[in-house]
Amino acid sequence: MKRFALIGLPNTGKSTVFNRLTGMSQRVGNWPGLTVDLTSARLVLGGNMVELVDLPGVNDLTGYTDDEAVVRDVLMSTAFDAAVLVLNAAQLDRQLPLALQVLASGLPAVLVLNMADEARLLGVQLDVDALRQRLGIPVLLVSAKRMEGWPGLMEALNRQAAAKHAACHAALDMVPETREAIALAHARLAGAWSLPPVLPPGITEKVDAWLMHPWFGLPLFFAFMAMLFNLTYQIGTPLQDVVSAGLDWFKEAALAPWTSALPAIVQSLLLDGIWQGVSTVITFAPILFVFFILMAMVEDSGYLARAAYLTDAFMARLGLDGRGFVMQLMGFGCNVPAILGSRVMRERKQRLLTMLIIPFSLCSARLQVVVFFAGILFRPQQAPWVLLLLYLLSFAVAIFTAWVFKHRYQGNEAFLLEVPPYRLPGLRHMLIRALGEVRAFLELASSFILMGVVLVWLVSHIPAGDNKTLADMLGSLMAPVLDPIGIKHELAVALLVGFVAKEILLGGLAVIYGVPEAGLGAALLHHLDWASAMSFLIFTLVYVPCLSTVAAIRRESKSRSFTALSVGWSVLLAWVLAFVFYQGVHLLR
Repeated sequence: MKRFALIGLPNTGKSTVFNRLTGMSQRVGNWPGLTVDLTSARLVLGGNMVELVDLPGVNDLTGYTDDEAVVRDVLMSTAFDAAVLVLNAAQLDRQLPLALQVLASGLPAVLVLNMADEARLLGVQLDVDALRQRLGIPVLLVSAKRMEGWPGLMEALNRQAAAKHAACHAALDMVPETREAIALAHARLAGAWSLPPVLPPGITEKVDAWLMHPWFGLPLFFAFMAMLFNLTYQIGTPLQDVVSAGLDWFKEAALAPWTSALPAIVQSLLLDGIWQGVSTVITFAPILFVFFILMAMVEDSGYLARAAYLTDAFMARLGLDGRGFVMQLMGFGCNVPAILGSRVMRERKQRLLTMLIIPFSLCSARLQVVVFFAGILFRPQQAPWVLLLLYLLSFAVAIFTAWVFKHRYQGNEAFLLEVPPYRLPGLRHMLIRALGEVRAFLELASSFILMGVVLVWLVSHIPAGDNKTLADMLGSLMAPVLDPIGIKHELAVALLVGFVAKEILLGGLAVIYGVPEAGLGAALLHHLDWASAMSFLIFTLVYVPCLSTVAAIRRESKSRSFTALSVGWSVLLAWVLAFVFYQGVHLLR
C-alpha cells in the first residue's frame, strides 16, 4: 500500500480537501513513535490502495511550534510515496515557501491551489502553466468547496499513485531556511502570480465595521453566542426528548420483559446500571450534534477568529490569548468538545493552561442542576439573578485559576492570527464534521459513563453490615471532609454520581431521599437548610464536571499527572469556596 502525506498551512481548506477525497472513512489514531493523533484514510487512486495522512497545518518546516515538530518527525520517520500540498491560491506569496521547503526535502509532490473561487473574486492573476514549469511538479487550481477543477486533481493523483518509484523519507537537512524559502518563492512567482494593487471592497469589510468595532464588537459577540446556545437547546432538546422517550419505550417494552426471568440483582444491574449508562450517553447525541453544527457554522464563516482577536488583550494578562476565551465559551455548551477544541493551540503549555480552565465553564449538564437549585431556594423574581451570579462565579474561578498557573504553563508562542474573509459554510462539510465529533464523543464518553454508572450501582447495592451499604460506609468516611462545608454525609453518593455525569445527579438525590424527581425540591428543603443546599450547589458548580471531561483531559494532555492536577485543583477550589460560604453564613447568623 502506498502512503501520501497531506501538507498545508492552516486555513487553506486542507481538511475540506481531505474530506472530499476520503468521504467519512477517515480514522484518528496515535501515530507510531509520537504522542499525537493523526487523521488518515484509505482510498483507491490509479488502481492502487493509498493511505492519505492528514498532517497538522504548519507555516514552516523549520519553525518551533509543536505542530511543526510533529510534521518534521512524521516526515523523517515515515517513508512517503508523495506529498499533496494544499495552498490558498490567493495567498501564494506567503504560502509558496512551505511548498518549496517540501520540494527541497526530495518528496515527490502534487501542488493543489485551493480556493480558486475566492482568488477569482479578488482579481488574482495566476498562470498555472508557468508555475507548473517553474516548480517541475503537477499544479492544479481547484475549489474543494465547490468541487471546481476536481477531475484534473483526481487525474494527477492517480498518475502519482501509479508512478513506479520507491517511497522515501524527507531529507529535512536539505530544506532552506525561512528567509531563503521566501526569496525563492518570490522568484518563482514573478510574472506568474499577482494581486491587484487595490483589492475590491467586499461584504467582509462592511460587516467587520460592526462586528470588529472597538465598542460594539464584544457585546455583539456575546449576544450572538447567547443566541447560538438558545438555538442549541431549542432545536436539540425536542430531539433529545424523542430519543429519550424511544429509549424508555425500548426499556419497558423489550429489555424489562427479556430480563424478567433473571435474578432481581442481575436485572437491576442490567437495567438500572448498564442500560442507564448507555441511554444517558446516547441522549447526549442530538444536542451535541446541533451544537457542533452551529459551532462549525460560526467557525467556518470566519467569525470565531474575530472573537479571538477581540478578547486577546484581556486573555494575554492571564497567560493566554484570544483562542483561550473562545474555548472557555465553547465549554458552556459542553466541556468535552472545548477540551478537544484546544488543539487549535500549537504550543503545549498554552494548551494545558486552557484545558485547566475549561472545566469551570458552566456546562449544560451543570446548568440543569443550578436552575433546579435556584428554583427551589429562591423566589421566582430572585432565581434569574442567582443564576447570573453563578455564571459570573464560574468565570471568576476560571480567571483565578489562569492567574495562579500562568507562570507554570507560560507559553512563548507568538499569537499570529489570520482573520479570513467571511465565507458561506458548506452544509456537507458541517454535517461530516458534526457526525465525526459526535462519534468521537460517544466513543470517548460511553466507556467512562458506563463504567461509572455500574460502579455507583455497585456501591449503592453491596451490603457492608448493620443493614448498611458501601455507599453508607463511604458517606461516613467522608463526613470529616463534608461536615465543615455543610454537606450531609449521605449526599456523598450524590457527589459520586455527579462525578460520573451531572445529568444523573438529580436522579441520584431522588434515590437518596426516596422520592421521585418531582418531589425532590420539597425533600431537599426538608432535609437541608438554605446554607447547606447552597454550599452543595457551589461545590457541584466548581468541582470536576464529569468523567468524560476527565477522560478528554487525559487523552489530550497525554499526562496522568496533569489530569490529576486538574481534578485535584478543582476539588480543592470547590471545597474552599463552599467552606468560606457555609462558615461565613454561620458567622453572620
